[in-house]
Amino acid sequence: MKKLFLLCIILLPIGLAAQTLTQTVRGTVVDKESKFPLIGVSVSTTLEDGSILGTVSDVDGTFRLSNVPVGRRTINLSYLGYEPAILNNIVISSGREVILNVEMDESIAELMEVTVLAQRNGEVRNEMATVSARQFSVEETDRYAGSRGDPGRMASNFAGVQGADDSRNDIVIRGNSPQGVLWRLEGVNIPNPNHFAIPGTGGGPVTILNNKYLANSDFFTGAFPAEFGNSIAGAFDLKMRNGNNEKHEFSAQLGFLGTELLAEGPLSKEKKSSYLLSYRYSTLQLFTFLGIDVGTDAIPQYQDAAFRVNFPQKKGGNLAIWGLGGISNIDIILSEQEAPDTSTLIFGSNDRDQYFGSTMGVGGITWTQPTNENTYFKTTVSASYQEVNSNHDYIFRHVEDGLFVVDSLPAILGYKFAETKYSAYGFVNHKINKKQTIKAGLNVDYFQMNYLDSVRTIVVNPDPDPSTVSDWRIRWDASAGAVLVQPYVNWKLKASERLTLTAGLTSLYFSINNNSFSPLEPRLGLSYDLGSSSKLSFGYGLHSQILPGYLYYYGQETIVGDPQEHNLNLGLQKSHHLVLGYEKLLGSNLRLKAETYYQYLFDIPVEVEPSSFSLLNSGSGFSRFFPDTLANTGTGRNYGIELTLEKFFSQGYYFLITGSVFDSKYRGSDDILRNTVFNGTYAFNGVVAKEFKVGKSAALNLGGKVTCAGGRRYGPVDLEESKKQLEIIWEDEGAFTLQFPAYFRFDAKASFRWNRPKVTHEFSVDFVNVLDRENILTLTFAPDHPDGPIVEEYQLGFLPIFFYKLDF
Repeated sequence: MKKLFLLCIILLPIGLAAQTLTQTVRGTVVDKESKFPLIGVSVSTTLEDGSILGTVSDVDGTFRLSNVPVGRRTINLSYLGYEPAILNNIVISSGREVILNVEMDESIAELMEVTVLAQRNGEVRNEMATVSARQFSVEETDRYAGSRGDPGRMASNFAGVQGADDSRNDIVIRGNSPQGVLWRLEGVNIPNPNHFAIPGTGGGPVTILNNKYLANSDFFTGAFPAEFGNSIAGAFDLKMRNGNNEKHEFSAQLGFLGTELLAEGPLSKEKKSSYLLSYRYSTLQLFTFLGIDVGTDAIPQYQDAAFRVNFPQKKGGNLAIWGLGGISNIDIILSEQEAPDTSTLIFGSNDRDQYFGSTMGVGGITWTQPTNENTYFKTTVSASYQEVNSNHDYIFRHVEDGLFVVDSLPAILGYKFAETKYSAYGFVNHKINKKQTIKAGLNVDYFQMNYLDSVRTIVVNPDPDPSTVSDWRIRWDASAGAVLVQPYVNWKLKASERLTLTAGLTSLYFSINNNSFSPLEPRLGLSYDLGSSSKLSFGYGLHSQILPGYLYYYGQETIVGDPQEHNLNLGLQKSHHLVLGYEKLLGSNLRLKAETYYQYLFDIPVEVEPSSFSLLNSGSGFSRFFPDTLANTGTGRNYGIELTLEKFFSQGYYFLITGSVFDSKYRGSDDILRNTVFNGTYAFNGVVAKEFKVGKSAALNLGGKVTCAGGRRYGPVDLEESKKQLEIIWEDEGAFTLQFPAYFRFDAKASFRWNRPKVTHEFSVDFVNVLDRENILTLTFAPDHPDGPIVEEYQLGFLPIFFYKLDF
C-alpha cells in the first residue's frame, strides 16, 4: 500500500500536466427589461495565449462556446445599442457544463456619443433597484471562507451585515433584528428556510438551501423596490436554476456536515425540457468521533431535498414546477449523564431532557411568458408548511457516591406551532420605450395558523422540602386564518445617458385585525453617472411588516379554560429608510463603494406597562418570546456609513474588504433612549484568496477571512429573581447599558480542484475560528457550575469543516 501511495504521488503531477482539458460554455442572453431574446450578441473570452474564442447568439438568444480550456475565465458580451456585460471569475471545469443566463441593459445613448460603464459581477438583477442591493452568485457562497455554501453566512461579508451568532446564520442588517429579513423564492414569500428554526427568527444553525441548485440571486439591505413588502430590514430574492437540457450530469459530495447527491439532465432534448434533483442527509456523529465540542453531546440530524422540472413553451415562454424542504430533530438527553459536569450547553438548558423537531417545505409552479418584444408576465402559485415542536422533561436527581441517581422525569413543556400558507404572485412588465419601463404586480398569501403550548413550572420549596412541579398552564391554543395582500407598481425612467430614476408604490393589508393596513408606501430611487467611472445613487422607502404569527395569539397563562389572548389587535411595524451611495471603479477590476443611511422605525411593539422591552431586540437565538400586553408605540433609529473595496478575480486573486460604523437605538414604553442589543457600533470584514494553477488542469485556492466587530449589548442580572426562575432574569432599569468584549474571528480555507476527462474532483477544508478565540455569546444561569450561578456562554471554538465533491 505504501508503494502504491508513493506511486500515485509521483504520477499525480504527470496526470495534471498531461493534457489540456476543455468544456462547453453556453447560455441565453435577453433584454433586461423585457426578457426578450437578443439576436447577434457577441460573446467571447480571451485565452492565455492572447487568442479570442468567440461566437454570437442566435434567433432564440442562445450561444455556445465550445472547447473552452478549464480554469477561471472572463466572459465578455457586447451588442449594438446595449451596455456591454463582463462576467468575471467564471469557473470552467471538466465535469460540468457552464450555463449562463445573461440580461443586458439597453443604452439610451446614441452611438459614439458616450462611453457607458459595463455591467459587472455583483450588479443586482432587479431592474428597479438603484441602491443598497447586490447580486450574489453560487460561486461566492463557496468562495468566501466561513460561508459553508450558506447564503446567510455569505451575506455577513457584505458591508452593514453581521452574523448574530456563530452557531446560527441569522443576520443583522444595519442594526435591525434578524426577524425583519424577508426570504423570497421564485417571487413568493417563503418560511424561514433553515433547519432547527425557532418561531419568530429568520435563521438557524444549518440552511435548508443548497447552493448547487440556486441561480444568481439578489440581496437587499434597505430602501428596496416596491415589489418587496412585509420587511423592514432586508430581503433575499432567490432563484432556482434549471437543469442541463442537453446532457445528464451528476454531483456527489461527502463532507463533515453531510452527504449530498445531485442529478440533472434533459427530459426531452427535442423540447429542451429538463430536470434537477438534490438530496442531502447529515448526522454530526463525526463531531463526537473527533472529540470536537460543539456545545452539546446530542447529535443533530437533518435532511433536505429540492427539485425543479422545466418545460420551455412557445414564443419564449417557460413553465417550471419546483419545490424544496427539510426536516430536522435533536434530542438533548441529560438524564443519562452519569456524573456532575461543569460544562454548559449552547443549544439547550442544563436541567432537563429536551426533544426538538422542525419541518419546512414549499412547492410551486412558475409560468413566465413574453407577449411581444416589450412585454412579459410572470406568475407563481405555491403552498408552504412550517412546523416546530418540542417537549421538555425536568430532571429530579441526586448524587450518590459521586454519581447521579434520577428520581423522576416529569413533563414540563409541550408545544407544536404549525403554519400552512397558500401564495399567489404575479406581475406584468412593459417596456414603454428604451427610456421607460413599468412593472405592476400582486402578492397574496393565505395563512392557516395552529399554535398549541402548555407548560408547568418548578416550585422551589424551602429546605428541606424538595422542589415540586406546578399544574399545567395553557399558553397557546389557537387555530386561525388570515390573508395578506400586497399590490405594487414600479416605474423606471432613463432620463438621460447619465440619470436613471425609479419610483414605486405598494400597500400592505393583513386581515388578522383592523390595525394591520398600510395604505400607501412610496419607494424612490436615483442613479446618476458622474463620469470618470463613478456614479451617485439615492434611495428612499417606507416599509412595513407583520409580526410573527404566534405573537398575536399568546394568552395569559391559565390553568383551566381558554387562554386570554391579549395581542390580537397589534398593528404593523414600520420604518422610513433613506440611503445615499457613491461608487467608483478604481481600475478595470477594482471597485470602491460607500453608502450612508438613516432609518427611523415606528409603531414598534412595546409593553403597555412602562419597561425597556422592544420587539427590535428579539429575533435571534434559540428561544421563543412570551409577550406581555403590547402596543405599537415604540420607536427606533439606525444610522451609519459603510465602505466596500472589492477586487474582482484577476491575476489569480481577489479580495473583499468591508467596514461599517453605525449607531442603533430604540425607545421602549418607558421613553428612555437605549442601545439595541445589536448596537456593536462598528464591524469590519476582510476576505482574500489566491489561486495557484497546478499544471494545465488543476488549481489550488488558499484564502482567509478576518472579522472584527463591537460586542453585543446586555444589562445587569437580577440574581435573586434568576434563582427563583432558574434562568437569567435581566434588570429592566439598566437594560443594554453593558457591552461584551469585541468579537474577533479568523477563518481560513484551502481547496484543490482537479479536472480529469469528463470528471472534476474538488477537495476543500474550511477552518473556522483558527485562533480558537473565546467570543462571548451571552450569560447563562448555571447554579451547579463552580463559577456560577451566572456563567459566560461562548461562541463556537476552532472547527474544521471539510468536503470532497465529484462532478461528472
